[in-house]
Amino acid sequence: MKFAILDNGYLTTDINNVIAGARIRTRSNPNATSEFYNLPVMCVLIEHEGRYILYDTGCNMNSMKGYWNEELQDMYVLHQSLEQNIEVQLALCGVRKEQIDTVILSHMHFDHTGNIACFPNATFYVPKADFMHGQTAVRITQNPMEYFGYCKKDLDVEVKKYVLVDEDFEIVPGVKILHLPGHAPGVLGLMIHLQEEGTYIFPMDAVYTSEIYGPPAKAAGLVHNRDDYFRSIEKVRFLADNYNATVVPGHDANLFKSLKKAPEFYR
Repeated sequence: MKFAILDNGYLTTDINNVIAGARIRTRSNPNATSEFYNLPVMCVLIEHEGRYILYDTGCNMNSMKGYWNEELQDMYVLHQSLEQNIEVQLALCGVRKEQIDTVILSHMHFDHTGNIACFPNATFYVPKADFMHGQTAVRITQNPMEYFGYCKKDLDVEVKKYVLVDEDFEIVPGVKILHLPGHAPGVLGLMIHLQEEGTYIFPMDAVYTSEIYGPPAKAAGLVHNRDDYFRSIEKVRFLADNYNATVVPGHDANLFKSLKKAPEFYR
């Protein structure tokens, strides 16, 4: 078994959307100013005994050309070259989109679901609570600010099959889906055991960055349930300690620079 990290570009947003209260004015710091933060967008391609599994689908290449609503484009600016398109990234690994038979979506937010339509042959594993929440949210109002975080165009895509997940389980030998709610009503992380390079945990948006991971853990800018959120971070820490695992936060710009990217594989 092996996996490759696919580079899908990056988002620029206010740092307070990443780390809650990162830049706020106080009596002791009345002139505090905010700053922009770059959030790398990644997917993970897993090859297991001739099968190809994709973890997340990244951002749609037309996001800044009207695919996203104007409010979303204003708050999260996508920077994505042609080479960072999901199909090109897969091609670097010698894989065509039609060969993907399983897609695991960490959750249903816009930077993880943008290319669902690329994989008509795949069964999609999604967090049950967030799937139900997102599908409901985009249909009870036409105001995108009331369902912020979700892209209706993504959620309207028909797929071969959705499997709704609300617990930990091993999807193939050596790859375990982790239930990590909090950032959203449901988030699916991955724990991958490699023969040569050990264990890796991808908590995706359950842990945005290394600073958020701590210890001590910090709140992200977008949290659905604060208690679940912190419990999920400590669950990741417990697993990492027990398996001597490398934790790869979902949007850590500095860490992302140090990772091997497609076409290189971790084995």
